[in-house]
Amino acid sequence: MKLLYFRHIDWILLLAIAPILGAGLVSMYSFVGVNNFFERQLLWIAIGSLVLFGLSLLDFRILRKTYVMLALFLSSIGLLALLFLLGSTVKGAQSWFHLGLFAFQPADPMKLVLILVLAKYFSRRHIEIAHWKHVIISGCYALIPFFLVLSQPDFGSAIVLFFIWFGMTVVSGISKKHLFLVLSTGLFTALLLWSFAFAPYQKERIKTFLHPLTDVRGAGYNAYQSTIAVGSGELLGKGIGYGTQSRLKFLPEHQTDFIFASFAEEWGFVGVSLLLLCYGIVIWRIIHAASIGATNFETLYALGLAIFFMTQLTIHIGMNMGLLPVTGQTIPFMSYGGSHLVTELAGLGILMGMGRYARVSHSENMKNEFLGI
Repeated sequence: MKLLYFRHIDWILLLAIAPILGAGLVSMYSFVGVNNFFERQLLWIAIGSLVLFGLSLLDFRILRKTYVMLALFLSSIGLLALLFLLGSTVKGAQSWFHLGLFAFQPADPMKLVLILVLAKYFSRRHIEIAHWKHVIISGCYALIPFFLVLSQPDFGSAIVLFFIWFGMTVVSGISKKHLFLVLSTGLFTALLLWSFAFAPYQKERIKTFLHPLTDVRGAGYNAYQSTIAVGSGELLGKGIGYGTQSRLKFLPEHQTDFIFASFAEEWGFVGVSLLLLCYGIVIWRIIHAASIGATNFETLYALGLAIFFMTQLTIHIGMNMGLLPVTGQTIPFMSYGGSHLVTELAGLGILMGMGRYARVSHSENMKNEFLGI
């Protein structure tokens, strides 16, 4: 009976996440000076784990109902809009609700809600998915939260929302010709704005944003210090607590936006390789869950979750290595913070809840019979 109760939990996935969580905690613990990142992150991990296991016990077939998804989407949009009235401004972005002892960033759960909404929309239209209108309608679902988040301004989260829509549109089977036309129109519009609308100072800001290392004393300072930290780790790293860029505070936001650089400096190429291996296992298990989804809805949700994690991982590592613009994007399960961590673990909880009624392969049936469950 105990095996049957926990059968829907993907223990391989959880075992792969544990070292990632540990890497974040170790990096925070090695920081010098007065900080409580380590203790607070432990609390968020505990809360997120309870959310994961709690959600894994629920039956998420209710999310296939239109009125449930509509209520979830509208309430999330309402929270984003409410930020402009009641939100707190942190580092230039009005992205947070401060609720006494903790703060809440609505853009994080909005990413999960968008995955669910798009999975619901595409799963009901798989027969006529190649029709032009589905690019437009699905784009509208993503466009509303995209502009609300971009207006805060939170460029990093807005980019993640865009790639969730784009990735799920690609895997849903929508006509690539129609998708190409949409992207071409967007690119043409951007070129027109660049040529005729943007002032010289605006163009200069965009150039610095896209190539931050051209201004290492100004806008590119963070990216420059980050690349130094990553490169100085070499093969085996400097050792836990001996990362000079983070310890001497040359590297800003080393607990959130640049925690990968802080980790790479102390653990080196070998540590980074093991970290990426753990992320690879996480993505593999999520894609495996997609392959046995009970319906198109569960399959598309799992693929959307994989796209979400891969997008955040790519953006974070890219900006830490000076390959992508600095957008203030966290890395899944590792960066400090409650909103994103609880959202990510909640996403896995929903995935495992869907696994309770997933299709079971022949080999898994044989294994269950052998175990007597």
